[in-house]
Amino acid sequence: MGREPTGDSHVARNRLWARLSSAVAALDPPPPTPLMVVDLDAFDVNAADLTRRAHGKPIRVATKSLRVPALIDRAQATPGFHGVLAYTLREALWLEAEGMADDIVIAYPTVDAGALADLVASPSATSHITVMVDDVAQLDLVDAVRATHEVQVRVALDIDAGLRFGGQHVGPKRSPLYDTEDVLRLARHVTEREGFALVGVMTYEGQVAGVPDDVPTQRARSLVVRRLKAASMSQLGERRRVIAEQLAELTDLEFWNGGGSGSVEATAADRTVTEVAAGSGLLVPGLFDHYQSFTPRPAAFYGLPVTRRPSDTMATVHGGGFIASGAVGDDRAPIPWAPPGLHLTSLEGAGEVQTPLTGHPAGLLRIGDLVWFRHAKSGELFEHTNTVRLLAGDVFVDEVPTYRGCGRSW
Repeated sequence: MGREPTGDSHVARNRLWARLSSAVAALDPPPPTPLMVVDLDAFDVNAADLTRRAHGKPIRVATKSLRVPALIDRAQATPGFHGVLAYTLREALWLEAEGMADDIVIAYPTVDAGALADLVASPSATSHITVMVDDVAQLDLVDAVRATHEVQVRVALDIDAGLRFGGQHVGPKRSPLYDTEDVLRLARHVTEREGFALVGVMTYEGQVAGVPDDVPTQRARSLVVRRLKAASMSQLGERRRVIAEQLAELTDLEFWNGGGSGSVEATAADRTVTEVAAGSGLLVPGLFDHYQSFTPRPAAFYGLPVTRRPSDTMATVHGGGFIASGAVGDDRAPIPWAPPGLHLTSLEGAGEVQTPLTGHPAGLLRIGDLVWFRHAKSGELFEHTNTVRLLAGDVFVDEVPTYRGCGRSW
């Protein structure tokens, strides 16, 4: 049977509320809201658990799931973590220039000509950054912005890792590279083309890593999801093996990246894979609550003040409508977390300037009290703030900038 998130009990959530309330009370003057917080105690336990699940294979930090330099540094300093998985080239160039990372793989192809020009103009950046491709046209864009091929651009191939059965495709709609011959055709082109070096492969099985499979209210669906995951890993394992054997005749790869927070142990068990990626598993947003393979520990929260009491049974907080990306649905809404027992209303949900809440604790809240929420996705929360408070025990030990607080937005 699956496990509820550690800290999901009313007792644990009330203890969290007490810790956060104590930490906020010690601040003078009171901080502005929304107040973004990362619980370092939970973050560190999550990091250690990810390394345990990886069974000795290095974990590459997915920066889009953090977006806070101090947290990226903290993850990289954890034994078992090595390198970062960036989500844009401009982000990667900044991380490299600031000395925050010297082994950077970009998870997605780029068509940013200006950033590509900056890349090829910097021998340091080209030696530390690997771009992702799945089409010859992406290589053409690189050549279009450089006058010389003396500096080699590091390249990794993004191979589709979806499940195919009965003419259907299950998984993220990412790369056009699926059949072995298509992969080899592009690989040969890269190895034979002047100015490029094929150094790695990425196969992200999002249908395994990013889909909950033990939701208490969806037991039948969860069973189907687990069966699809097992079939996917079996089919993908064989495809990886075959492709790897063929690629080995062309070049010696430095890495084969795969997986995500929800599939760490399954991906790490594949002999072809040399490293796994993870990011969401460090902060554990709402979408990662119900996985059979691991026990999540929520680590990221934001506090909103009660500004109205529309009735004796309702409290309204200011703002907080931070809706997650992806397919529109209730699971993309923020979760009222502490104190426990609060609920969004069906008519207003989480709003831009106000969020009404119902449930037993709503009648006990006073004007000015903080209610703590969890975001549905990791990293996206910190696009809404310049700084994050770091909590250890019941004390804020630091206030650190986000990407946005550093004047960066990608």
